[in-house]
Amino acid sequence: MFEQAATPEVAIDHASMWVGLLGDIEPAELSDAQIVDELAAQERLTSASAAAKARLTAELHRRRVTAERAVGVPAERLARAVGHEVAMARRESPHAGREHLALALALQDMPHTYAALARGDINEQRAQIVVRESADLSREARDCLDATLGPQLAGLGNHDVLVAARRIAYELDVAGAEERAHRARTRRRVTLRPLGDGMARISADLPAADAHCAITELRQRAAVLRAAGDDRSRDQIMADELCNRLDAPALAGTRRVGVQLVMSADMLLGRDRTTPPHLVGYGPITPGTAADLIAEAEEDVLVRRIYADPWTNTLVAMDSTDIVFTGNLRRLLHARDGDTCRTPWCDAPPRHGDHVTPRAAGGTTSLDGGQGLCEACNYAKEQPGWRHRTTSTWPDQHTVEITTPTGHRHHSRAPALPVEPSTTDTARAIVVELYTSHIDVDLELVA
Repeated sequence: MFEQAATPEVAIDHASMWVGLLGDIEPAELSDAQIVDELAAQERLTSASAAAKARLTAELHRRRVTAERAVGVPAERLARAVGHEVAMARRESPHAGREHLALALALQDMPHTYAALARGDINEQRAQIVVRESADLSREARDCLDATLGPQLAGLGNHDVLVAARRIAYELDVAGAEERAHRARTRRRVTLRPLGDGMARISADLPAADAHCAITELRQRAAVLRAAGDDRSRDQIMADELCNRLDAPALAGTRRVGVQLVMSADMLLGRDRTTPPHLVGYGPITPGTAADLIAEAEEDVLVRRIYADPWTNTLVAMDSTDIVFTGNLRRLLHARDGDTCRTPWCDAPPRHGDHVTPRAAGGTTSLDGGQGLCEACNYAKEQPGWRHRTTSTWPDQHTVEITTPTGHRHHSRAPALPVEPSTTDTARAIVVELYTSHIDVDLELVA
């Protein structure tokens, strides 16, 4: 449909050599382990290529600015078409071209993030996350964020990068973060988009706590109905329930839905107004937003202490004789492991309290013996050739070694608490649970 005209100059085509080399790879001649190693090497090469493209894009922008300024183009119009030029070279839309240009220009001022991309520690998407979360900071604050986060990026998944960058940005510019949060709340809306085949998508932009309550209630409702024998999938039940709740709001009644905030005692009492609290299931929020949530809670506000090691800022151990992770042990497990699955680079929320070593093989139902996994990773763990084992426990950082069928080993370490504990003799963080109005659940058991 589209054709690219011949270049007016003879270009230095470094890519041809790489294209040829990559085309010569014959997977059938490689062992399983070599295939996995090759995949990892290709991913590093992709990241290095993204860094090179960013460098080329920035240089093209510099040259266009210089050339257009020389012929009298007004400052506000300088290099306006560079994004389109980049888009055509990369065979993408003008919008994508402008995003690539913005990333390239931002990375010029973020040497640590750029170096992580060039080394293959992160991919282009994670570099874009860092740039986006630091876009509203001053030059000095952005330099501080880059120097702080850049060396830590290796091994972080998309969600981890997002949370870390957002938390640092909040701490560096508390007033700006509060102002942006206030503006964002004014942009609440619901939209409808046709999908075809008789389907449509409803999207809602909501305050994070409200959205978390809504999705939690739908998930809990789906779990109850599935346990009662409903043969619809979880997603189908959630979609049907959303429509039912909107069509018949009088069904609302007596179920309590809550959100969790993790904060130190100083933050809860208002003595620390700079550290961002952590909304479980979402990430860092501004101190002002957290204060509003607590002040505006319609039902009970429960405060539960969770104790952390004062040196490593990780949770202490807790044992149980149960055979499944339930109640406070499950809460503690997910509080220790954070908002995402413990599998490296997996950004899915943890839905299963999993025995690292299967209980049938002697695994214990304890904090040290468990990990939070998403459904897909928990099922993959049960496939032949996979092995998980705990290699360190409290007082050291909880670590699980994952061995794949090819013998490759990866290590999953429990993150530190999202906030620093209070500075007392016994370090601790506070989990504040906020409960919304009662919502009715009609449960019909199938014989």
